[in-house]
Amino acid sequence: MASYAEVLQYLSSLDYPAGKDDVIREAEREGAPPDVLRALRALPPVDYANGNVARSAGIEAAPELSPSQRAAQARDRHPRVSQHLRGI
Repeated sequence: MASYAEVLQYLSSLDYPAGKDDVIREAEREGAPPDVLRALRALPPVDYANGNVARSAGIEAAPELSPSQRAAQARDRHPRVSQHLRGI
């Protein structure tokens, strides 16, 4: 299975917005392996505004997190604010 970083590596020079065909064509041009191309071919046929293509392909950005860690992150309303600023 393709990793998030792998997919982004093969789409680094893609100009957005880009359609599904553009995404696949760029990955092929960059020499993406079959598992990356397979994931990209499964994308819905829409225009992609940014590099969230990998997420749309069902590839997780942080596969090292456990399901419980993901749930804790989802519950945290202010994930990027320092603890002392959360009450403000």
